[in-house]
Amino acid sequence: MLLNSNNTTLVLIDVQEKLEPAMHERETLVRNLTKLVQGMKSLQIPVFWLEQTPDKLGRTIPALRSLLEPATPFTKNSFSCGGCTSFTQALAASGRRQVLIAGIETHVCVYQTAVELIRDSYAVEVVADAVSSRRPLDHAIGLEKIRDCGRHSVGSGQGHMTTVETALFELMRTAGHERFRDILKIVK
Repeated sequence: MLLNSNNTTLVLIDVQEKLEPAMHERETLVRNLTKLVQGMKSLQIPVFWLEQTPDKLGRTIPALRSLLEPATPFTKNSFSCGGCTSFTQALAASGRRQVLIAGIETHVCVYQTAVELIRDSYAVEVVADAVSSRRPLDHAIGLEKIRDCGRHSVGSGQGHMTTVETALFELMRTAGHERFRDILKIVK
């Protein structure tokens, strides 16, 4: 199923000051996350932004925080964003059923969030080049488990993988889209 700009949202998970430096290929991760958030803003796709115990792990890294403010993040203590009631209520209230997920760590918070959203009948696409873990094996296993969950879900949701460019171009559909040139500048 193709992403629909009227039905899609981005969930950005735990890209925080004390976590981000330990991520595998962190420079690429931050570059891709920046492109993704800029693209979502250009396409006017809502972004739900979460932080895990920011008093201990710090705030979202400045490069992303500057793009997301003046909005404020949801604060969570659970690994899954599904444990944050204010987030789940806001997501439900948005009426959007297609969820792009980006952030860290792939095998913990990203994975658990994807599983719960799939269970709750959301169509989930993890942005594979905009998620990471400290170790490549954990990242790979996290992506594999999300893919498997989408295949064997007890809910009616779906779990798939995408990339930053694939998602942005899918949301536009044509080179005639009013934001095409903006997105082209972002991804180049």
